[in-house]
Amino acid sequence: MLGSAFLTKYFVWSFIWRLIKKIIFWFLVLSIGAVLLFKWLPVPVNFFMIQRCFEQKAEGKDMRLDKDWVPLEDISPYLQLAVVCSEDQNYLNHHGFSFTAIEKAMEYNEKMEEKGSTKRRGASTISQQTAKNVFLWHGRSFIRKGFEVYFTFLIETLWSKERIMEVYLNVVELGDGVYGAEAAARNYLHKSAKQLTASDAALMAVVLPSPRIFSIAHPSSYTRKRQAWCLQQMRYWGMKLDYEKE
Repeated sequence: MLGSAFLTKYFVWSFIWRLIKKIIFWFLVLSIGAVLLFKWLPVPVNFFMIQRCFEQKAEGKDMRLDKDWVPLEDISPYLQLAVVCSEDQNYLNHHGFSFTAIEKAMEYNEKMEEKGSTKRRGASTISQQTAKNVFLWHGRSFIRKGFEVYFTFLIETLWSKERIMEVYLNVVELGDGVYGAEAAARNYLHKSAKQLTASDAALMAVVLPSPRIFSIAHPSSYTRKRQAWCLQQMRYWGMKLDYEKE
């Protein structure tokens, strides 16, 4: 009787372990395959875009998904520089994670918590944002953060910095249901992404933390101040990204 119970338990755990190994194996195969595929191919609709469509419907809005993929050479170098200055000034030097930014964000968040403020600062790099925008859903959980770390490692290993920037500027949300530089430029500035001026690029870059709160078409005084700061950073860092220095 005891032997029979032991064998049953053994076979159950053996089955579960084999199942877990298969799940891990196929997850690795599919995830690495997808990252390799998108090393060359344009990224289609992703989880976040679909999630946003359902959120729009729940809010009583018309579902909107406006995107238009363009190669990096058809996106103004000003915008490439602006997002680096605004979002991730160590972009060309880190390998996906900025530990300096993480440390600063932790110190800032601790101070805000002591003051009883709900304000928080993130430390996600452009690589991390690209990984979550392309392969994951948006939300806050340790599980999603773990997947974000994994996919960030993959794209930093298998893609070039130039490719990460190209994908980022084509999938990032820049307005309610508007994704990528080309769609945003045509919707809000009535020009192509290639025609963006330094001022246009700075304005577009500073709405990125909250593109459904801050507007490119109708910028607030706060957004204008951030735009001026970004332009100052762009003048300091120079007007051209040199990917050869990776």
